Amino acid sequence: MQGIRAAFALTLATLVTGFLTAACENTSPNNTADNGGTASPAANTTTTSTTKGLKIGSLLPATGDLASIGQQMAGAVPLLVERVNACGGVNGSQVTLVSVDDQTDPKAGASGMNKLATLDKTAGVVGSFASSVSTAAVSIATQNKVVLISPGSTSPVFTEKAKKGDFKGFWARTAPPDTYQALALAQLAHKKGYKQVSTVVINNDYGVGFEKAFVQAFEKLGGTVVNKNKPVRYDPKATTFETEASAAFAGKPNAVLVVAYEETASLLLKSAYQQGLTKGVQILLTDGEKSDTFAEKVGKGPDGKYIVAGAIGTVPGSNGKGLEEFSKLWQSKKGVPPAPYTAHAWDAAALLVLSAQAAKQNTGVGIASKLREVANGPGTEVSDVCEGLKLLQQGKKINYQGASGNVDVDQNGDVVGVYDVWTIGDDGKTKTIDKVSPK
Repeated sequence: MQGIRAAFALTLATLVTGFLTAACENTSPNNTADNGGTASPAANTTTTSTTKGLKIGSLLPATGDLASIGQQMAGAVPLLVERVNACGGVNGSQVTLVSVDDQTDPKAGASGMNKLATLDKTAGVVGSFASSVSTAAVSIATQNKVVLISPGSTSPVFTEKAKKGDFKGFWARTAPPDTYQALALAQLAHKKGYKQVSTVVINNDYGVGFEKAFVQAFEKLGGTVVNKNKPVRYDPKATTFETEASAAFAGKPNAVLVVAYEETASLLLKSAYQQGLTKGVQILLTDGEKSDTFAEKVGKGPDGKYIVAGAIGTVPGSNGKGLEEFSKLWQSKKGVPPAPYTAHAWDAAALLVLSAQAAKQNTGVGIASKLREVANGPGTEVSDVCEGLKLLQQGKKINYQGASGNVDVDQNGDVVGVYDVWTIGDDGKTKTIDKVSPK
């Protein structure tokens, strides 16, 4: 979930003027309209529309527990569509984008995916971010032969299901699964000298999948997971955390790993602090909590210092050949550096349009048939999507090198990446301090 780099905070004005707000459909190319509708995912849509050609969707969280990350991720998709349409589109026509807010909620995500697949007739969708939402959406996508590429759902469950053939080639992701992030975080904890670690996780595919992978990796390194036999897993809809915090910090761990999202993780850690449990215990975090507003939400102590200052964590990083150009484009459009997962969302959209061009058809079946070919090669390495489209139009083969990484997609739809190690400073802001590779 999660799988999984970079300032997260944008100004309110940026958010309002972005395409991410709830909107009604608008049929003008590269244009959006906002009527403030929030009744359902079907109402929370933005359409950049043309009369024919490839139609893709975006199913990402503009609201809910992952909104602080999802809003910026979703902003990468229309940038990609704008770039593609400026250089001629796909298969001779402009690309249409339909964007839906999944609200970080599996039910809303399923409803949104159903709309994108059956009403909007999209061929491919970038989404979702939360693994629980992608779990709800992927079966609908597969049934309707729509390719779903997630830029951030990192649960190992998808690998297991892909191996069983559940997705029939209509699923992939540009962020690596948590089996890799958990290994990277276990290596980090081991390197820091933490011998006894406890875990507390959100009780969904992301949290539980990460927890299991971490326990296995950390034990192989000689570490002990204090609460292995009594794992602490909390309800995603929980609002109070006294019991869970007490259980997570019991047993005198050197460190506590919190696998969750910003909203609920902040409440849990605040509760732990108020109970006097956090003193002398290192807090380990993951991609779901990386936000410049996280420390503020947890709060400060009587000394005026942020409670979670000094916490460390991991997040999928970006090291692709296309990262520099993507970063320049993002900076020019947004006025800030690209946030974590924005490069992954860009690459997910790029793979959809390149695969459609390679297949010479604007269908999910066509995209699925060419996805691994354009991602893995063999062919000319390209990091610019327009260059890739041009070569494909000429009948040549390509090997897309993304902004997030080389995006080599395996038979299960997975990629392998690097991870940024981040910490929360005394000023409450996050900063990257290192990189770690699980291999």
